[in-house]
Amino acid sequence: MIADNTMPMTQEELHHLRILIADDDPMSRRLLTRSLEQDYEVVECKNGFEAMQMLEGDGPALVVLDYQMPEINGAQVCELIRSSPDTEVAQSPIIMLTGHSNAQHEVECLRAGADDFVSKPVNIAVLRARIDTHLRLHSMRKQVLAQKIELERWRGRQEEDLEAARLTQQAILPARLPSVSGWSFGAHYHPLMRIGGDIYDWVKTADGPLLVWMSDATGHGASAALVTTLSKLLFRHAAAETREAAAVMDYVEREFQAVFKGHSFMTAGCLALFPEQGRVSFCGAGQPPLLVAKRSGEVLSLRSARPPLGLNEAAPSAEESCELAEGEAILLYTDGLYEMQNAASERLGHEALAGLLPPVGNQAGNTSKEANTAIAASAWLDSIIEKATAYADSVSFPDDIAAFAAVYKG
Repeated sequence: MIADNTMPMTQEELHHLRILIADDDPMSRRLLTRSLEQDYEVVECKNGFEAMQMLEGDGPALVVLDYQMPEINGAQVCELIRSSPDTEVAQSPIIMLTGHSNAQHEVECLRAGADDFVSKPVNIAVLRARIDTHLRLHSMRKQVLAQKIELERWRGRQEEDLEAARLTQQAILPARLPSVSGWSFGAHYHPLMRIGGDIYDWVKTADGPLLVWMSDATGHGASAALVTTLSKLLFRHAAAETREAAAVMDYVEREFQAVFKGHSFMTAGCLALFPEQGRVSFCGAGQPPLLVAKRSGEVLSLRSARPPLGLNEAAPSAEESCELAEGEAILLYTDGLYEMQNAASERLGHEALAGLLPPVGNQAGNTSKEANTAIAASAWLDSIIEKATAYADSVSFPDDIAAFAAVYKG
């Protein structure tokens, strides 16, 4: 059979291949052999059964079959070759020789699986040209098959790498939510691909605030996922140095710049939650606004005060703060949540997202016992995600999504 390689075969390589000639007429068979043996290695046989036997193992690269042979004709031999369980045999190029000039026999040969046919008396120059053409085409098909197999192997390796990256990223996400008296928390994480560029994390400082941060690296896939690992390390180191959201962001900016030197950036937000006071301080760098759901039904937006980290812009971080009353909640999220689009390609948008925030506790003018019980943060966040997803309907999400919710129960 034709050697498996990745380069097109040269004319010299084609002429070193073995050709099988199957013809019951000894004189015709010998004439064809002598005419072709100067260009190919030629073997011959006198009927279809011998031809099938000679195709086994390291068989010929191409078969020339006479249509009119005893016991089984060329078309029947062709059908046997094509139905062989051996893929190499089944895909052998076949040229049929026929002394019939009507179209019916030509159609029969082609339907049986012949690649081509040459009419008798055989013009050797035409036969040689047809042989070269089909050997070259067969070689190309084998090259495509070899490349497809290699591509599947590469894809398999990529799938293994992606799965390893997914497991690694899952491992660096928080395994549990914070446990703080008087508060409930909820989180949601949905990468666009199996791995994403969004991450969130938290640290409970000793005798200090709960620090929660979120970042969104540029791009998607493995490169963005690697940045999330760096992001976690930087924020963790920052949390060991300071308790203020703005100072945390300044630390991360300096270290991020030292690594990427302006060649990459990420949006990020950090909030410092003071459990006993119900107070929250927020510092954002290109991060979507922190949403605060008040008991009155009003939704406040604490906006980012500086551009994304890594842009090499000397902008000192600044914080915005707010006090939460019993039953009020906050939502920290990445832009994938409000960039959801419906079937008309209309984006949800930040303002519409703010309008999706459901009541979390006692509403103005409602003093019933049931109204004084704040909903759990996880259920509140689930409701927001459900509404945003309903807006997108069956349209796939355009970006990674990370969200963190906190409800102050007092």
